[in-house]
Order: sequence, then structure tokens, then C-alpha cells
Amino acid sequence: MASTKTGPAPGSSPAAAAAQQVAAPADAVIHYPFWFGGSAGSLAACVTHPMDLVKVRLQMRHGDLPRSMSGTVVHIVRSEGIRGLYSGLTASLLRQLTYSTTRFGLYEAIKSRMEDYTVAKPDPKDGKMKKTLSFPALVAAASLAGMAGGFAGNAADVLNVRMQHDAALPAEQRRGYRNALDGLVRLAREEGIVKGWFRGVWPNSVRAAAMTAGQLASYDTAKRILLATTPLTDSLTTHLISSFLAGVAAATLTSPIDVVKTRVMSSHGALTTVLADLYAKEGLRWMFKGWVPSFIRLGPHTIFTFLFLESHRKLYRQLKGLPEPK
Repeated sequence: MASTKTGPAPGSSPAAAAAQQVAAPADAVIHYPFWFGGSAGSLAACVTHPMDLVKVRLQMRHGDLPRSMSGTVVHIVRSEGIRGLYSGLTASLLRQLTYSTTRFGLYEAIKSRMEDYTVAKPDPKDGKMKKTLSFPALVAAASLAGMAGGFAGNAADVLNVRMQHDAALPAEQRRGYRNALDGLVRLAREEGIVKGWFRGVWPNSVRAAAMTAGQLASYDTAKRILLATTPLTDSLTTHLISSFLAGVAAATLTSPIDVVKTRVMSSHGALTTVLADLYAKEGLRWMFKGWVPSFIRLGPHTIFTFLFLESHRKLYRQLKGLPEPK
């Protein structure tokens, strides 16, 4: 997929530059910076981190700790203060800067390569010829990008789980990481880079593949359908509806994997041992343990991520003088 060339020629006058920008086709392909996804994910994490913390605490609860989401929030505030709701935020941000930057960036790059071999078809709304990838193709691109993102962000994900759960452990069992960078160094020193940074990498990468397929492929597909079959334009309403549907899909696909990933990363047991223990204690109910708080956290996070991403894109188009999509 070729890059859009809408910038003014060297030495051209402001009037000529403006004319060239106006003349740029509204359906021209625009390549956005690779890091937009990581930036949008980081901003969303700042908003939704407390819900992610509650989800982890519920999945890892023990003894007489609260069983409900509201009870867990109250317990955290009473025992750790308001700041306790943001335990492990540095690890969460590091995770977004590695995991989300990789998966969003690769997804767009893979889509671009795939579209080079796609036959253009008329758009049902305006009749213009456009190259459109099928939903299975989008799922394949998102899954591959998500798998790579899972590897890239695994160390930060291990830290994220541990730092969020640390305060709920007895004092003698707490790891006490000061921040994400301190955690990375201690993980490598105390457990080794391979065993520490890549603990639970396979369930995490499978989860990342399912998450990315549920989020990115669903978002692109929902947005495309809304634009093609309804009077909606590329607006906030369209972004909200598409991102909500993407959040539902992602939460449903990742719930069982998320439980296993959290247990593996927080323990020293093997994957098979964790699965056997989960089934022995809870039967098949373990697959959707914490689904409601997971959806409540993932839904808003998905919505905020795409809203921030679309805001990045809008600002980029304005700065570059590129046309708004229709």
C-alpha cells in the first residue's frame, strides 16, 4: 500500500501548498506513525488502571478477601489508600509502550502489505473502488501482530501482575518492586532473563493474539460496516460504537486465557499444573472467573484506547494538512 504524498513540494509557495492539500483525495491512504498505538494505550491505561487492579485481585483472591468488585475496591482503599488503586501503574505503562506499540504498529504494517495484493471493489455507500480486507484476513493480521506484542511486552506484563497483587500478599511474601525498571532488573538478577522476563510467555502471547483479534479486527470491521450501511460518518459516535463492540469481543475471547496467564505469572508452577489445579478446584467455571470486572475494565480501556488513537490520527492529519476521511 503506497504512502500518501500530500505535502508541499520544496520551495513551493503557501498558496500552492494549500491548493495541493485541498486537491488531495479524501480516500487516500495515510500511514500513521508506528508508536500511535502505544501512546493511545498508555493514556487509556492511566484512566482504567484501577479496574485492571481489581480484576487481578479478584482472580488471585484467597482467604477471606472480598469476593465482589465493589468489596475489593473498598478493601483496597481502606488498607492502602486511594494510591493503592494505582499500584503497579509504572509496569502498566511499560506494558503499553512495549505490547501495544508492537501490536498496533505491526497490525497496520501487515494490513498494508496484505492490501497490496487485494483487488479493489466498489464501496456500497459511494460506489468508489476501494481495497477492503475480509474479516478473516483482519483476524489473521491482528493475531500475528498480537502474538508478537505478547512477546515484546511479556516482562512488563509479569511485573504488572506482580505489582498489582503485591499488596494483597502477606508481608513476608511481598516482592516490593519500587517501580517497573527496578522490577525488570530484579527479575533478571533473581530469576534469570529467560525464566523471569518470559515467565508465562506462551499463554500471554496466545491471550495477546486473541485480544488483538478481538479488539483491532472487530473495531475495523464494525467501523467499516457502520460507515457503509448507516448515515454515520467517521465521527465520535462511530468510534464509540465500534470500540464498545470490540471490547465485548475481546473480553469474551480472552477471559479463560487471562485467568491462566495471571495464575502462571504469579506462581512458580508449570502451565499444566496450574490448569489441573484450576479444574480440580472450580471445574469449568474458572474459564470465566472475573469476566464481569474484566469486561468492565477492558470495555472502557478499549473505548479510551481507540478514542485516543483516533484523536492522534486527527491531530496528525491537521498538522500534515491531510484530508479528513469520509
